[in-house]
Amino acid sequence: MKMDHNFEEVMKELKSKARPDNIEGMSRFGIKGDGRLGLSMPELRKMGKSIGKDHDLALKLWATKIPDAMILAALVDDPAKVTEKQVDSWVKDICSWDVCDQLCMNLLDRVPFASKKIYEWSKRDEEYVKRVPYALIACIAWHDKDAPDELLTGFFPVIESGATDERNYVKKAVSWALRHIGKRNLNLNKKALELAREIKKIDSKAARWIASDVIRELESEAVHKRLKNKK
Repeated sequence: MKMDHNFEEVMKELKSKARPDNIEGMSRFGIKGDGRLGLSMPELRKMGKSIGKDHDLALKLWATKIPDAMILAALVDDPAKVTEKQVDSWVKDICSWDVCDQLCMNLLDRVPFASKKIYEWSKRDEEYVKRVPYALIACIAWHDKDAPDELLTGFFPVIESGATDERNYVKKAVSWALRHIGKRNLNLNKKALELAREIKKIDSKAARWIASDVIRELESEAVHKRLKNKK
């Protein structure tokens, strides 16, 4: 049975769990955003699990622009009710890399139009919006066990196009996307390494960093051992 959750009560609970002593330490890892309450991800996941799916509540939580509430919104929203207009608006509000990544791994990788949005958002310029498509590719490669190899290699032009972006939160996500594709199976490992070697030839400091990061992990003994055992 669906329960109606009172927005004010959920916000009251969120604020009662605030850990202002965590905020300074989080900011050292680039976890920021005005009004942050300092809740840990285990605490937010616990709240999300107790609430369940509630689309209307998610919209209200996100609208607060409080990073902790925005992450909780991603945890409780119902992918079946999410619209393109909603996510286009939401990505513009992202204020920190953790909000971006939690939105991708808890909601966006489950919406039916995720692939379409990856292509669209990869052409955007705002740093956190530009991070979203690459974080989303990584999450699809990580979570969607039924995704065919062709879907993931179809993202290669998007990955290559982002490889010259020098901004820290973009280049790290580009690497994350390609590394997760390359860790799915031996075929994708080979193809991801081929792309990484092509990216390494680009005259760009970011491209060389991304390529080295990808090659180091995807050629590692640990990754190859695990992939061979998966066969």
